[in-house]
Amino acid sequence: MSRLGKYTRRGFIIASVAVAGGVVFGARTYNARLENPLLGGLAPGEAALTPYVKITADGVTVITPRAEMGQGIHTTLAALVAEELDVELADIRIEHGPPSPAYYNGGVIEEGYPFPATDTGAIAEFARAQRDIPAVFLGYQITGGSTSTHDAYEKMRRAGAIARETLKAAAAARTGIAVAQLTTDAGAVVLPDATRLPYTDLAAEAGAIDLADAPELRPRSAWRILGHSQDRLDVIDKSTGRAVYASDIRLPGMRFGAVRRSPHLGGTLRSFDATAALAIPGVDTVIDIGDGVVAIATNTWMAMQALDAVTFDWASPDYPMETAGHFEAIARAFRPEQQDSQPRDDGNVDEALAGADVIEGEYRAPYLAHVTMEPMSAAAWMQDGALHIWAGTQGPTVARREAALAAGIREDAVTITTTLLGGGFGRRGEMDFVQIAAKVGAQMNGTPVLLTYPREEDTSRGPYRPAAIGRFRAAIRDGVPVAVDISTASPSIMSGIDARGGAPAPIPGFVPDFTVSQALWDQPYGIANYRATGYRPDALLPVGFWRSVGASQNTFFHEGMMDELAVAAARDPVEMRLQLMTDAPSRAVLEAVAAMADWGTTPAAGRARGVAFALAFGVPVAQIVEIEHTENGLLVRDVWVAADVGIALDPRNLDAQLVSGVNFGLSAAIGEEITVSDGKVEQSNYHDYPILRMYHAPRIHTRILENQQHIRGIGEPGTPCTAPALGNAIHALTGQRLREMPFGKTVRFA
Repeated sequence: MSRLGKYTRRGFIIASVAVAGGVVFGARTYNARLENPLLGGLAPGEAALTPYVKITADGVTVITPRAEMGQGIHTTLAALVAEELDVELADIRIEHGPPSPAYYNGGVIEEGYPFPATDTGAIAEFARAQRDIPAVFLGYQITGGSTSTHDAYEKMRRAGAIARETLKAAAAARTGIAVAQLTTDAGAVVLPDATRLPYTDLAAEAGAIDLADAPELRPRSAWRILGHSQDRLDVIDKSTGRAVYASDIRLPGMRFGAVRRSPHLGGTLRSFDATAALAIPGVDTVIDIGDGVVAIATNTWMAMQALDAVTFDWASPDYPMETAGHFEAIARAFRPEQQDSQPRDDGNVDEALAGADVIEGEYRAPYLAHVTMEPMSAAAWMQDGALHIWAGTQGPTVARREAALAAGIREDAVTITTTLLGGGFGRRGEMDFVQIAAKVGAQMNGTPVLLTYPREEDTSRGPYRPAAIGRFRAAIRDGVPVAVDISTASPSIMSGIDARGGAPAPIPGFVPDFTVSQALWDQPYGIANYRATGYRPDALLPVGFWRSVGASQNTFFHEGMMDELAVAAARDPVEMRLQLMTDAPSRAVLEAVAAMADWGTTPAAGRARGVAFALAFGVPVAQIVEIEHTENGLLVRDVWVAADVGIALDPRNLDAQLVSGVNFGLSAAIGEEITVSDGKVEQSNYHDYPILRMYHAPRIHTRILENQQHIRGIGEPGTPCTAPALGNAIHALTGQRLREMPFGKTVRFA
């Protein structure tokens, strides 16, 4: 079925403004003050001045309610508060905090809007300003979409300012000195005579004060912490082993579980025989979880051994048995009845293509796994009808709901403690490991259990980055692209997440999935006749968020096409893109990366460069990749990358995230692929799902620009350009156009 037929830009706008304006969600819910989730757990003399700031006898604790998975977000969020609160960043304690609607993420709502990031018109800006209305209504606490900094920039600075002014008001009430005569410095209110009243001494009094007016935020010119590279607050704990991940949880009398589910994804378990497993010393029980089992033992290794001793009778899958069948199903989706959306249809594409020399091509991208370094794990302990879950989750409010449903108890009887995450990349936004841990915890009532997915279980079951096909037809006149008809087909991420219980609210089937056409329709190229269409195949393997989501494959399709058009027009690919650019910050990043790589010069013999650009997650990014032909294969020597985040709060961390994103994208481009044979995924671990090794990593050169109107995050934007830039470099060097990833299937890499 077509999703609303041709879902036009106007339809998107009307629907989005209706939601953002409160027609659906209600401004009353938004305007009501959200409950401070910290108030119930305070000791005498402590104060939670906002949901983000807690002051105890030990000092200031900042609640950083986004998942820390190595990207440094806890330090950045703490710095936002520290800047306004006048405390040294190193003196702050950080906690993730409990699941709560107070920690909603409005940035995620904005990411789904039908406006390109370059649209600064009145309607788009109004919708962005109202994004928190549906976010509050949903109470969606989530880490994803590179939205954490974007969402928190005003919110957490304001929390610090409110705490600062509340403490000053408490000092004024105690001393009788006017607030205007008081200042703050290094965790204390300073009186006119230089007497210092530490925040810890004022906490109890400040906790009883409610400010009448929201304080002004400090101008950027007054920043001491923000805008400078900051020392990560978690470095020492991670370097000394004190950092706590879900896998580290140990509780009295704990048992350990390992899970095995059907190798036919989505398939059912007809029956199993655990007799041999239960005969192994140290194995307690084997629990039926519907589509598989969990073995419980005295340690994780024993539980894994028990799984190998279980005899299973699995039902057959309802998807194609071989990889080729999956791509055939995706290819069949390019038809009107399976159209998901058509977010862009400018000019008259059909007329412009008629009679022209049409350039066309088809690109393919495979399923991809997340292969996080820390396998999926969660601890569960049911006591007296209450369930406590420890998990490294990207969505704690949804995790609490799903744990309650799995355990068959009320949601308010579930406590979620969010640990550090040993890698996320979207995988820990899924709820399967929490759901199973809750189900097992309920059955092991009174006994704590640490559930671990063997890596083989996680790699071979997904969910995955969708496999996808991209097609284009285009025409050039006088060296300039004048018409583009580009389309993509990939299984729906959002409907899959909804079916698995990972969405904040049910998603109607007629709603288009923005991830299908993400980064395909909103690139700032001024091509008069331009149509972008997304198609939704029927569900195949389970698919979900993967670092950079739909932009990961669609940028490969789009920027491969742009390079093909430049070659067909006998144009320099950078110069042609610059001519077409309609957005100044986007033009600036492309100019910057060209200068960094000395694009106008001729590479040394045996070398070539490729370029790609993407506007994804609101961040314009440009990359140039240089490769060299060696006797051992193609060597990726250098990658230059420029990105514009609007405001660089922590330049060193931004650099680290760009480097990480490039390596992540390069790994996928060269060697990663999930394939299906006999109805089963063939890959299981790093030996048959190779990721980029250190000796393959190129030199990566970065530059951060600050020309955008809005601040943006950088966790994902560094990834999408790498594959097309590499593919374009390979074409420049060899004349071979690689339209299917991974490239390592076609060419050899050194």
